[in-house]
Amino acid sequence: MYRFQDRRTQARSPGNTSGVVIAEGRELSCLIADMSDGGIRIRLDRAMALPDTVIVVDITRATAFEATVAWQKGVEVGLKVGQGTNVRGLVPSRLAQARQAWVRASAL
Repeated sequence: MYRFQDRRTQARSPGNTSGVVIAEGRELSCLIADMSDGGIRIRLDRAMALPDTVIVVDITRATAFEATVAWQKGVEVGLKVGQGTNVRGLVPSRLAQARQAWVRASAL
């Protein structure tokens, strides 16, 4: 019998919050399944290949994460992330689309 071995060094926190993935200028809705200090696992609405780097916006926390795709299996994607950036106020220009996506999504 094969036993799954979790190689994660940080504890995971359940997410189940709405998110938006920004990839190559497109916005895709997603579900943030869980988070840890170094990563996020998301579920896309449909299976599609993502580029190596994306931005994930956590709508509930108003936080944007610049992320690198670590793995992808169907609609599930594992991302390596660094420190998030609050998108409620001024943001660096590289995160302007993330702030706009958060404004639109949080208005719903």
